[in-house]
Amino acid sequence: MYKIIAIDLDGTLLNSKGDISSENRNAIKLAKEKGLEIVLCSGRITSSVQTISLDIGADNYLISGNGAELYDIKNKKILYDNYMSKETTLKLIEFCEENSIYYSIFTENSILTKALNYNVLVYNSENSTKEINKRTNINITQNIYEYIKNSKTDKFAKITICDNNKTIFNGIINKLRNIKNIEVLDVAHMSNKTIKTEKGEMNVQYYYTEVTSKNVNKWNALIKLAEKLNVNIKEIACIGDNINDKEMIQKSGLGIVMGNSAPYIKEIGDIIVETNNNNGVAEAIEKYCLNQ
Repeated sequence: MYKIIAIDLDGTLLNSKGDISSENRNAIKLAKEKGLEIVLCSGRITSSVQTISLDIGADNYLISGNGAELYDIKNKKILYDNYMSKETTLKLIEFCEENSIYYSIFTENSILTKALNYNVLVYNSENSTKEINKRTNINITQNIYEYIKNSKTDKFAKITICDNNKTIFNGIINKLRNIKNIEVLDVAHMSNKTIKTEKGEMNVQYYYTEVTSKNVNKWNALIKLAEKLNVNIKEIACIGDNINDKEMIQKSGLGIVMGNSAPYIKEIGDIIVETNNNNGVAEAIEKYCLNQ
């Protein structure tokens, strides 16, 4: 019997418009009624994941920053973290500035950026439909280096780097691999999001990578939670769609991959379900996690 269901957000629980279907909500409710722990595991900042966790009733634990933080929601306590140091963060900012790269810094509770573009544009679009206290905090500043240097926070979850030119992007990845003590997410496909604007819906496409501290991934954070709850790792089912879900899909008791995932992600899962636009999470929970 599975005791924990770990669910990714973007491309998994959320559809391409950033919404959660009633079918997915009902499946999560059913799993909770049967005593399963639902844990959202995302690359988003803690406050953003928490808003969604509370919305669906998964109100005990969450994993943010691709595994940089395991957070106890009810007790408002960090149970585990593996953040980038300020020194490493500043070094990466220098690299991005010297190479004219678009980047954004994810702290525990905010996103720092110079402009609303690529992935940050998606978060900003989501904010337009949310209540003020549920919005992702986006901080636009032109001198991010000085802002970070003078900041009192030392919780830097990740840096996202985006470009819409594949050749330029691949060059960026190759340069990043020469920097020590970081993890560079190997995303081989282009992200494709739909956002709402005043003129209607608009597609946002870009290549991206996420840079974190060494050994940061969702699975390592899940292991810490399993230890706390005295759960065997074989009693964890994981649902995801992207390369940042790789470890948890491969190493859990049941790895479930979304139908909208890239082919190289589908190869690593035990089961492939419907897409995020066709209630794949509901199928995963009801068919494979509850009916064992």
